[in-house]
Amino acid sequence: MNKNEIIRLGITALTNEGFGFGKYDGMAVFVPFTAVGDEIETKVVKVNKSYAYAKVENILSPSPDRIENLCPAFGKCGGCAFRHITYEAELCAKENFVKEAFEKIGGLKPDFLPIVPSDDTERYRNKLEMPVGAYENGGLYCGFFASRSHRIIPVEDCLLQPEIFSEITRFITEKARELKISAYNEERHQGVIRHIYLRKAVNVKNGGICCVIVARKKAPEFTRLARAISEKFPGITGVVLNINPEKTNVILGEKEIVLCGKAEISDEMCGVPVEISPKSFYQVNTRAAEKIYRKAAEFAEPKGKVILDLYCGAGTIGLSMAKDAAKIIGAEIIPEAVENAKANAERLGISNAEFICADAGKAAKTLSEQKISPDVILLDPPRKGCSEETLSACAQMKPERIVMISCNPATAARDCKRLSELGYKLNAVQGFDLFPRTKHVECIMCMQRMEQTV
Repeated sequence: MNKNEIIRLGITALTNEGFGFGKYDGMAVFVPFTAVGDEIETKVVKVNKSYAYAKVENILSPSPDRIENLCPAFGKCGGCAFRHITYEAELCAKENFVKEAFEKIGGLKPDFLPIVPSDDTERYRNKLEMPVGAYENGGLYCGFFASRSHRIIPVEDCLLQPEIFSEITRFITEKARELKISAYNEERHQGVIRHIYLRKAVNVKNGGICCVIVARKKAPEFTRLARAISEKFPGITGVVLNINPEKTNVILGEKEIVLCGKAEISDEMCGVPVEISPKSFYQVNTRAAEKIYRKAAEFAEPKGKVILDLYCGAGTIGLSMAKDAAKIIGAEIIPEAVENAKANAERLGISNAEFICADAGKAAKTLSEQKISPDVILLDPPRKGCSEETLSACAQMKPERIVMISCNPATAARDCKRLSELGYKLNAVQGFDLFPRTKHVECIMCMQRMEQTV
């Protein structure tokens, strides 16, 4: 097989990167935007020793899973991976992603429960982070980065976002140009506006929208821009200027200035009213997240138990179990999120919850050294998973069970394998689709302490 060669290929599976998979003369070939059952002609674009990448030249016989794509940016921006197949086919693929990760990476064979779909496959996101770019004529636009690139693809209306978000971003870019506020240029590290970040309450009717403008530096024009945004969109309860002067891929900087209104929005998750600040972690698909949090409570069996909630964010998952638990201890590294969690507990009149500001690993180690023995540990780590320090300290506390939520089945499988070496048996794994049309899938795991001493 050679680069630029045209080959005929049958697609037999989908990978967790969103590629179709087929074999040609014994070599694995990966092709984006294909479906299981496709018979295609492809052009080889990259050849390695045992595998190759190709792109579709011609669909000879389409898969029955194929549907019409309705998004003009699909295939250009790096967001969605599965707009060309039915939702049923997408769920089947994601269920396999979870199963393969635990069997191949973890070497584990738990009870695999059926994947839980999202009620909504469009307009489900409560959060938007869009980079801002500039046309040659000086006009500003919002979009998303192309796959494996920082080239911004203009997107007027993302079908995963509420329509109001598109109206807001369009107004901000038009008004910013009028006020002569330039777009940030990543290569030259020049310009001002870097990102527009929006967050919306879903379960509270008047919970509001928080609008965050991320900029390289402060400028007096931002006060006028914030006033114009608030006047145009009464549903926006606050406009915040976040200053990020660094050469970095990280979106938010350390400094925040509230230009008008307030930084927090009010929402409700699993019956728990919460205040959420811009830096607090909060699941982007509210209704689907409620399903996985209810499953977490089912796995945790919190009645009368001491629960340690690591990576607790604004405290939502732990607080949802507080009425049954003997005590909730939450740990989170982001100070603003910890303050949100404390305020949320106080607002609910919950007196059996406490929250500490610390990295999950250090918090777990400190509590272990203090001989604090939780009955259940909840883990909801970022995509990179848990550190060895966190996993070891969790095992040393000897909880009867560990319940983990993860947005990355690969790192979840790795971490569960390590916990199994530390004395815990993985009983059950279940996928939850919190990110329809993308390649991402959430999963939840329940681990039980084995009889022998850890």
